[in-house]
Amino acid sequence: MTQVTIETAEKILATTYSRMPVVFEKGQGATLWDTAGKAYTDFLAGIAVCGLGHAHPAVQAALAEQAGKLLHVSNLFYTRPQVALGQWLIRHSFADRVFFCNSGAEANEAAIKLARKYFSDQGAQDRYRIIAMEQSFHGRTMGSLSATGQAKIRKGFEPVLEGFDFVPFNDAEALAARVDDSVCAVMLEPIQGEGGIVCPDPGYLAAVRRLCDERGALMILDEVQTGMGRTGKLFAHEHEGVTPDIMTLAKSLGNGLPIGAMLAREAAAGAFGPGAHATTFGGTPIITAGALAVVQTIEGEDLVARAARIGAYFLERLQELKGRHARIEAVRGRGLLLGLKLKEEGAPIVNACLERGFVINCVQGDILRFAPPLIISTREIDALIDCLDAILSTEV
Repeated sequence: MTQVTIETAEKILATTYSRMPVVFEKGQGATLWDTAGKAYTDFLAGIAVCGLGHAHPAVQAALAEQAGKLLHVSNLFYTRPQVALGQWLIRHSFADRVFFCNSGAEANEAAIKLARKYFSDQGAQDRYRIIAMEQSFHGRTMGSLSATGQAKIRKGFEPVLEGFDFVPFNDAEALAARVDDSVCAVMLEPIQGEGGIVCPDPGYLAAVRRLCDERGALMILDEVQTGMGRTGKLFAHEHEGVTPDIMTLAKSLGNGLPIGAMLAREAAAGAFGPGAHATTFGGTPIITAGALAVVQTIEGEDLVARAARIGAYFLERLQELKGRHARIEAVRGRGLLLGLKLKEEGAPIVNACLERGFVINCVQGDILRFAPPLIISTREIDALIDCLDAILSTEV
């Protein structure tokens, strides 16, 4: 069955992914099982998506209940699950308004459009440029791709949209030199995920905030990967004591359900009037009911504090591992978004972990990324460390 599924997929699915030779069939908590019944501990969580793990009963119950009531009516009408989820997000953030969509890329598209519309409405049509960061990742639609500071991801799709400039992450002076009266926004991730689990230096985000205030530009934070408790705060920018004008969310907001959200302060959000932006499937009753169960569980089970606590333990174990292996160059990250920068290619180690029943992945070629469910246990972390210790002690 497994081989037939893989061979069929290779014939019929677009070849946009290099998939691992595993067919997953079910999951529970932080464990996945393939079609042969082999168990794997999931340290990737669908790329920082399944914060509650797999098959969480609260999400199952919410989806089952809502499926028996109403799936979709369009955003021409009001629905209670969408309003309830919006209220929760506003209550727990800096924002006054929320726009629901289907993914992180769409949320970033909305943020880009809102920033430009905000200045256009003020008669500043020439103020449309956006400064983003080198090695950033904001998505693969044409707008979010244009804001992504990785040439390898933009390659083959040029010309990308005009109006985006890039400066090095963590370099406030370089940013200050580029922000002028043509810039409507500065867009960045509070921790670069796909860029290599790169954390900001202390004070950097605050410097970006001050610069935006001084120059009159909007600050957009892409919290698609870092949001919803992953770094030990509900939103990663809270570590630095700053607030953006616009923030984007997705991934862990839905725990596997297709949802994105753009949150904004009232002053900026007002630029989106009726007809300015839209989506057919954004914020449908079934998806927002499930996402509401997700956020209520994160809050009710105090998973943000747990991510901080368990993340600190995981970080300490990775640092111990580094002390034993010269093949490791650095340990990076915060909370439960962590990485090991290697002095070699990481793919062989990812493959070796998979063979031993651990799901991780590699970014930028030489950085092992760990983004497990927020419910991951210290026992499961210890097992992964033992696995990595054994692999790194041998030739891979």
